[in-house]
Amino acid sequence: MTLQNTKAALLLKYHQDGATLLLPNAWDCASARLFEEAGFPAIGTTSAGIAFAQGYSDGQQIPREEMMQVIARIAATVQVPVSADIEAGYGPTIDDVAETVRGAIAAGAVGVNLEDNMGMLKPLYPLGQQVERIAAAREAAERADLALVINARIDTYLFAIGEEGARLDDTIRRARAYLQAGADCIFVPGATDPSLISILVHEIPGPLNIMVGPGILSAPELFKLGVTRVSVGGAAMLAAMGFVRAIARELQEQGTYTQMASQSRELADVWNLFQKK
Repeated sequence: MTLQNTKAALLLKYHQDGATLLLPNAWDCASARLFEEAGFPAIGTTSAGIAFAQGYSDGQQIPREEMMQVIARIAATVQVPVSADIEAGYGPTIDDVAETVRGAIAAGAVGVNLEDNMGMLKPLYPLGQQVERIAAAREAAERADLALVINARIDTYLFAIGEEGARLDDTIRRARAYLQAGADCIFVPGATDPSLISILVHEIPGPLNIMVGPGILSAPELFKLGVTRVSVGGAAMLAAMGFVRAIARELQEQGTYTQMASQSRELADVWNLFQKK
């Protein structure tokens, strides 16, 4: 097996047989190495974080080629498996999705997140069309002879799509169809209520991924509910931006360095993070 096949098998194992996975989301090589140094067994990318870091807004505004370049740099910098956030596949058609998945695989990713929204705050793809898009992603991975871990994202709760009373049924219906189409895991960002998460765990016949951040249940609490995968999305990147803003304000207003000094690391220490092993 190639190294990429080995990493794919490892990432898939983290979703099977009662395993749990706490997955941080990186936006560049530095954040990826810091997460790896902390001991995480795999790393996800955050499409929003990568877009912001490259000077774009979120929602597929960063061109696919630029997104893949960053993913490739991250995958080449760390030794752990990398799951790439490919947004909604960079286009509505199955060919669009297949091309994006091929690009992610070529970049060294062994997993992908694939959204079902037609654009931020827009309706979701019709169920049948999204099923075809997921199947196209699976076929592209099979043609590449890679057991790619497909994390199918459902945005019913994140964007409050549809009538509130029908949202749960729609989410479950989509989850079951996505798994049948070839997804390995179901991602429901925006689901934060413990009772709702418990229902999703019970009704979805596959691993469930929940996105967390400040104010949401801890990862151990979510794992106790039966959640398989916990990720942070762009939250870490936003926190880093908040810290840089605090540094900037102190530096500009007072000319002092208290914030900067509070979390600074030695240059030699950081240098060693990027020495090839």
